[in-house]
Amino acid sequence: MRTPWLIAAALLWLVASPSAQDWPHWRGPLASGVSSERGLPTRWSDSENIAWKASIRGVGISSPIVWRDLVIVTSQTGSGVVRPGPSLVQGGNPAEAGERALAAATDSQVGLLVSAFDRETGGRKWEFTMPAEGELPPVHEKHNLASPSPVTDGERIYAWFATGQIAAIDLTGKLLWKKNLGAEYGPFVINWGHGSSPVVHKGNLLLLCYHEKASYLLALDARTGAVRWKRDTDAGVTSYSTPLVVDSGDRSEVVINSSVGVSGHDLATGERLWHFDEPNRFPIPTPVADDGIIYTSRGYRSSPYMAIRAGGRGNVAERDVVWRVPSGAPYISSPVQHDGLIYLTGDVGVLTVTDAKTGERVYQERIGGVYTASPVVGDGKVYLASEDGETIVLRTGRTLEIIARNRLSARQLASPAVAGGRLFIRSDDVLYAIGK
Repeated sequence: MRTPWLIAAALLWLVASPSAQDWPHWRGPLASGVSSERGLPTRWSDSENIAWKASIRGVGISSPIVWRDLVIVTSQTGSGVVRPGPSLVQGGNPAEAGERALAAATDSQVGLLVSAFDRETGGRKWEFTMPAEGELPPVHEKHNLASPSPVTDGERIYAWFATGQIAAIDLTGKLLWKKNLGAEYGPFVINWGHGSSPVVHKGNLLLLCYHEKASYLLALDARTGAVRWKRDTDAGVTSYSTPLVVDSGDRSEVVINSSVGVSGHDLATGERLWHFDEPNRFPIPTPVADDGIIYTSRGYRSSPYMAIRAGGRGNVAERDVVWRVPSGAPYISSPVQHDGLIYLTGDVGVLTVTDAKTGERVYQERIGGVYTASPVVGDGKVYLASEDGETIVLRTGRTLEIIARNRLSARQLASPAVAGGRLFIRSDDVLYAIGK
């Protein structure tokens, strides 16, 4: 009598579980930046090894995600409120390094878009759009309201924007539900504009809203949008980072990189379980985890980076910090850990590779470029996408070996996606499928 139920459960798991050929989150199937695929492309250019190239309506810097036959990106039409900000390039010429502002869209009305492209051909399959609501928050000139990357659980696509608006869409582009957190809980006011992406885990849709006037972590029912819990923190605690969910023993922790430190929260309630206190002006990078160890850099110039043991309680500074390096990590780009090594791409072209067990430097080399995108690892290669359109391909390992330098006529702030033997690279208004 149980056999039909077991078969149905297995089929449902197969439909809703990411395969090696899906990339449902901006950091991949395990939110790690690592792909298990083989045969990934090594060399390309504007005229070489491009499977297809598709125009995106509007502009944005959110990373693409891939599910089954869809490649999904978000964008913004119309011009919002821009706040000129500091450059990553210090003491040099930002333009010569490839760093420049995001071009404004020409439409008069500000719209928020989700676009889906055919994974094989690049043809546009559908587009969902909604008008931006309320007073538009100012953002740094290098991005806009479409900076958070979408996420999917295989049934719905969740797209969040810097106005606080979030929409759940089915795989055909039909709206299932939407909310405006800015209207419900207060404006999204944070110095350089909201950047945190949504996270979906075990039916929860997690939204990190650590802003200047109201700071809270919110869990919604992914199917309906109903509030499961809301956990407030002190006003003025800020974060541009995306949370990471780590399963530790019999509990799941939501790990947050914020202006007051790193903390772990109970997925079921939002309660803070542990914390590592350390002030930081601009916490941007997203943590990764492997075998019960959380690896994170803090963000801002010459950031600290560290390894923290999951599953702690209270202040973990003395008990569960495995190691900590006081400086040298990137301002924006998140770390990637693979095969016992941590790869960090510095803001101005310095690559640091660190031993994951000890935190000791394995090597450090200046390779050039300005990095906002986070590294991606797959097929024994590390892909480093620079803002000026160059992607450096390295051999994984304990010595520097540059396999290729590939250049597109594109501004690359989004992190690449890996699926089906291809890299998907998003520029401001163009989506590339690399590898035939």
